[in-house]
Amino acid sequence: MELANKNIFITGSSRGIGWGLAQAFAQQGANIVLNGRKEIAADKVAEIEALGVKCICICGDISSFEDAGRMIAEANETLGSIDILINNAGITQDKLLLRMKPEEFDACLDINLKGTFNMTQQVLKQMMKQRSGAIINMASVIGQIGNVGQSNYAASKAGVIGFTKSVAREVAPRGITCNALAPGFIATEMTDQLSDKIKLQIEGQIPLKRYGSVEDVAKAAVFLAESPYLTGQVINVDGGMVM
Repeated sequence: MELANKNIFITGSSRGIGWGLAQAFAQQGANIVLNGRKEIAADKVAEIEALGVKCICICGDISSFEDAGRMIAEANETLGSIDILINNAGITQDKLLLRMKPEEFDACLDINLKGTFNMTQQVLKQMMKQRSGAIINMASVIGQIGNVGQSNYAASKAGVIGFTKSVAREVAPRGITCNALAPGFIATEMTDQLSDKIKLQIEGQIPLKRYGSVEDVAKAAVFLAESPYLTGQVINVDGGMVM
């Protein structure tokens, strides 16, 4: 898909990987819908618009099916129909299983998995009519190999992978692609808070011996969006962790 003048909705795009995705797609000439639960600073919009594209902010709760519908409808009305949806928003509620509260397990599924379902179903209504579109879901290597203290997060991301493959089969006849990205350890504000000891332990698990960058993930996302014959795939951006 040619990205110039396409409309892209990126959930959880006020910071981190989501913000990097917004910048990367804007640099390719795409119009951007920034999204988060809270209001997004005006300077973020200005930075995207400085690249010569349109940018709007739509805030809401992706774990609510009704709110997801409102956000997609608002995007369609304000910017035009959405050509690409990137389900990037996600949370962690890390804790060993025996200490995990039911609400902490549910929280990960509500945002990471149910939120992906909510946004995808709402955007597909228009994509099916226009017989085109691309959906990119943010999974994780943890959804493939698991991790101590992340049974809730792993379950949600494994669900995203299965969801991606099933949706890809359903919508392929309408010319719509659906793929997933599975990042490994990516340098963001979250990893900056780790101790040097933990950082070294993590790097030891990565064959390339370094963290990935937000730009690494963004390049892979652009590649998937531009590839009309790739669907139902999970692309690991992980420095070789999962081989």
